Formats: sequence, C-alpha cells, structure tokens
Amino acid sequence: MTGTGTPARAALVLLAAGSGSRTGHRTNKVFLSLAGRRVFVWTLDATRDEPDIGPVVLAVRAGEEDAARAVLAREAPERDVRIVVGGSSRHASERSAIQALRPDVQRGEVDVIVVHDAARPLSGPAIFRRVVATARKHGGSVPGQSQSALLDRVRLAPRAGEAVAVQTPQAFDAEALLRAYAAADREGFEGSDTAACVERFEPGVVIRHVPGAPTNIKITYAEDLFLAEALLARSSYDLHSLGRID
Repeated sequence: MTGTGTPARAALVLLAAGSGSRTGHRTNKVFLSLAGRRVFVWTLDATRDEPDIGPVVLAVRAGEEDAARAVLAREAPERDVRIVVGGSSRHASERSAIQALRPDVQRGEVDVIVVHDAARPLSGPAIFRRVVATARKHGGSVPGQSQSALLDRVRLAPRAGEAVAVQTPQAFDAEALLRAYAAADREGFEGSDTAACVERFEPGVVIRHVPGAPTNIKITYAEDLFLAEALLARSSYDLHSLGRID
C-alpha cells in the first residue's frame, strides 16, 4: 500500500537488449515485424488492460534508445515506458532495469517485479496474472512447460526426474529482488535468469512453478517468426486466448 492508500502494483521489465544474429537479421530481433507490430509491442498489448501492471521498463542495447522511442510513439503511444540501456549480459540488463524501479519500490508503489523476455511476444495476459498473483502470495513465480526426458550428455541415457522448460515472465517480491541483485553485485555473480539470482541470494523466498503455455515461444530463429504469426492467426489475433490453461 502506498502512502496515499493506493494498492501497490506490479512493474514489468522487458528485456530487449539482445540481437537478431540467429534470425539472420542485423536488426535486434525485438524490432522485427510480427503481424504488423514490432515483436516487443505484443507484450505491451497483452498487458495494456491489466490493472495490476503498472510501470514498464524496457532494457535495450546502447544506441537503440531512439529506435525504441520511435516504435513506442507509433505503436504504443498510450503506454508510459521507461527506457534503460542494458548490459553485455542478460544479468546486466536485468540489473539496469531493476535498479530503475528502486524509487518506485521504496515509495511502496511497486510490490512485485515481473521480468520478461521481449522476444516472447505471445505470452498473453493470463500468464502475467498467474505469475503476479503467485509471487505476491509466495515470493516468487516461474512458469514452465513439462518436457520429454532429457539425455545425459555423457552417457546419452535419459536423466531421472521430470524435465521442465523454464519460460518468462518470472515474477518476484520487489524488495527481495533488489536485495538479491545488490548481493550479486557485491560478489560479481551473474545468473542465467532472474530466478537463479534470487535462489542464490534470497533463499528465504519461495519460488513456485506455475504452468507456462506451449504458445509462449521465444523468437530465436527466422522460422520462429513464421510460427508466431501462425499462432496469432490461429487465435484470431486475440491475445486473451494465449497463455490460457485449457
């Protein structure tokens, strides 16, 4: 609860500081066109009408700030998006974006921070609601999809236990997340994703797995853009049908 009595909201961090090299483009893949919009704008559309999603921070590569502003002005003029320069690694980009939200957390305006890959444009509103509600209740939330058994890379035999493909958005208690990244800075630690940093430095945070969605694909290769467009067409471009558990 803020000082004015207004309930705190979740903040959205969009990580867009990658590249498009594996898609065969020189352009950052989140700036590529997907069904008439830039890839990263689909997430802004999916969360636009979510009353529990407040501030948005977009982490881009150095030199791409103006391109991001131009896209936002053209395709999402109603969204108030802060732009920060990301780093040379995922962890560094997360740190820059999370630090930009520190004043909001300290004022009590943000209680949960949601970190999402901008290259996952088809998450849909439902998955954002799930991770925010779960993080608010337990401290952390990570979506994933069960996979077929993985092979041991040495013996080439199936590994024991269930295999889960981790997705984003990942959501965490905002104060715990700030503490975790401050501790990571002190130790020079860089995690593979947000959850890895929280697990190491905030062991008291309970991170719950929630169901992901098969449509929540990550744009990595050129064919992923075609698949994403086909999935959007199949859903009649209704973002609310994406990320649901049927």
